[in-house]
Amino acid sequence: MSPAVKKEPRGYVKVDIEECKGCGLCVDACPPKCLFLAAELSAYGVHPATYTGTGCTACGICFYTCPEPGAITVYRFETPARAAATPAREEDSSYAAAL
Repeated sequence: MSPAVKKEPRGYVKVDIEECKGCGLCVDACPPKCLFLAAELSAYGVHPATYTGTGCTACGICFYTCPEPGAITVYRFETPARAAATPAREEDSSYAAAL
């Protein structure tokens, strides 16, 4: 069995414990397993989902599996700007022009 692939965190999750009904669908669906059901009960008497604080890849699967609108919000870190494409070398362009 191969070890689990560790991905760089690309975001984080906020769970509104007033909206979460503790169904656990997001916990089961989370690929990096960065959500869990809290040991404490919410005001509704359920164990709300909680973010571990690390490991979120910002895939959004938890958001899409949650049946409660507004219970989960996924935030994605800003990605660094990609470098501009490097211009072709002169000898490469002359070769392409010759064809």
